[in-house]
Amino acid sequence: MNTHPNLEIRFMERQLWPTLYHLVMTVGTSIRQVNVTYQPHILVLVHLWAALHDRPASWACDPRNWAHTTLRPAQLPAPATLSRRLRSLAVGVLMRALARPLREVLPARLVQALDGKPLPVGGASHDPDARNGHGAGKIAKGYKLHAVWGGRPLPEAFAVEPLNVCETKAAERLLPELNGGGDRGYLLADGEYDANPVFDAAGAAGYQLVAPREDPEAGLGHRRQSPFRLRCIELLRGQFGQEVYALRGAIERSFGNATSFAGGLSPLPSWVRRSHRVWRWVCAKLLINGVRIVKKQGLTPQME
Repeated sequence: MNTHPNLEIRFMERQLWPTLYHLVMTVGTSIRQVNVTYQPHILVLVHLWAALHDRPASWACDPRNWAHTTLRPAQLPAPATLSRRLRSLAVGVLMRALARPLREVLPARLVQALDGKPLPVGGASHDPDARNGHGAGKIAKGYKLHAVWGGRPLPEAFAVEPLNVCETKAAERLLPELNGGGDRGYLLADGEYDANPVFDAAGAAGYQLVAPREDPEAGLGHRRQSPFRLRCIELLRGQFGQEVYALRGAIERSFGNATSFAGGLSPLPSWVRRSHRVWRWVCAKLLINGVRIVKKQGLTPQME
């Protein structure tokens, strides 16, 4: 395998890696383990270096592949050690913690958006966690990234589910992560999310979900209706609700920004299989994209 990244990756490396490195080194000091050779921040650094270069984690365990930077761990783990330790709870906690200072460089917006992005794998893949479901206009096999975007460098919340998990079930599990309470704003989504449990979950998180009905003139039947769904129906009958919902197109740009650069969230490579690896890969790519946006806008992560 060629150990030298192409020129575009090298450029992204010079632009993004210093910020990523210092972010991990700063936040990582608060998450420590006992009786281990490699602390979680070392493992995350190696994983992010591999993801930045679109390479397997084992590639980043070779010192020769760090020749272009001095910002590197003093000692690298063996591939087997890295593979095993990346599954630890501490690594997951640290990767989630890294998102906070990047996200909070900008204030949360009143209007946010919810949607999903398919992450297909090859049809011949033997990944036991991947499932068949609706991809980009066709049946595919793989996973889906479900995210709430609010105009900040990282999603407000995100999750990775097998592709056969419907949007409503994914949203019910995802929305409590918004840590809401009180009236926080509007959450825009397409008609796939028009379900009473999703309206209730958004309401509990402090958001009014705005999602169109397939038939706006249809009756409501005799089932219990979420008060947040009833409010949505009334909103979309008026000019204000229509103008708010017209802002939903911003989420397409959010997903697009996360995929449209070298080192971004491109289709899952062949070595990213099983749900735990897919989540870590997606999280790494979102962090890389977050740093890219922060640098582009001249912002500074607030690291304690």
